[in-house]
Amino acid sequence: MKTPNISTTALKDWLASFSLKAIFFPIFGIVAFLLLWQVGASKVHTSLGEFPGPVVVYQQWNSLLDDHRREKVKETKFYERQEVRIEKRQAKDPSYVGKIRSYTGKPTFFEQIFTSLYTVLAGFGLATLIAIPVGILIGLNSSVYSALNPIIQIFKPVSPLAWLPLVTMVVSATYVTNDPMFSKSFLTSMFTVTLCCMWPTLVNTAVGVAAIDKDLLNVSKVLQLGWLTHVVKIVIPSAIPLMFTGLRLSLGIAWMVLIAAEMLAQNPGLGKFVWDEFQNGSSNSLGRIMVAVLMIGFIGFLLDRAMLTVQRFVSWDKSQILR
Repeated sequence: MKTPNISTTALKDWLASFSLKAIFFPIFGIVAFLLLWQVGASKVHTSLGEFPGPVVVYQQWNSLLDDHRREKVKETKFYERQEVRIEKRQAKDPSYVGKIRSYTGKPTFFEQIFTSLYTVLAGFGLATLIAIPVGILIGLNSSVYSALNPIIQIFKPVSPLAWLPLVTMVVSATYVTNDPMFSKSFLTSMFTVTLCCMWPTLVNTAVGVAAIDKDLLNVSKVLQLGWLTHVVKIVIPSAIPLMFTGLRLSLGIAWMVLIAAEMLAQNPGLGKFVWDEFQNGSSNSLGRIMVAVLMIGFIGFLLDRAMLTVQRFVSWDKSQILR
């Protein structure tokens, strides 16, 4: 009897790993959802027409792609015309220094996606830089915990809709310059995201630090590690599982907060796109809003998967990683 080829065995094992539960049920769930969506949408009639089903949403997706391509062509031609104009002027006057003006066309759906991603990652990054050090300090020192816990509990449940007017006024009053590095709308959205999403990371980091095994703390004392070395070698590695749980929660909250902030403040991004389409009230608006809703959900999923991948890479305790 022949011994199975190693590659054949590996292929069989690989195919066997894709069980009925792992493949069939997710596909079945998606198909069932699409069918229910299509049937339900056909029965809902709004002031803008029938609620968009999957087919209409797909058509609007293609329409948004075409709009993006057309806008990019316009932008390219706009800059080409300026270059030609400057070349002609320089041919007559070699000392002339031309100035290229920025294209001021309406941002496309995909440019709005990039704006939202850039803003949410900036706000989440700032929140992380604040929350992790403060969380470590709280977890290490019970006195600091007692002092900061009331403040955390008061500000943690505050809605972004309450923060946004305050942040807008503060940014407008303090960020006054003739040559701004960042737009005020970007700073307003970023700081709102930071204020709302930092708390899960802060709390989970503090809990992770406070729950460090006493044997590890005794080892640190025996080795007479300095404070900074103790934090880097003992505290952070031990707290990483809970720390990343907080980071994943914070990133999800950051994405939801950003969309709400963009809608309310009319700052550039996906939230503003949704609001503009709602105000537009055309026959295509509902379909385009639904495209944006699905894209918001898909991006949120990708952000969570990206954070999970980073967690798997840096965490020593794989058993505590939630899928």
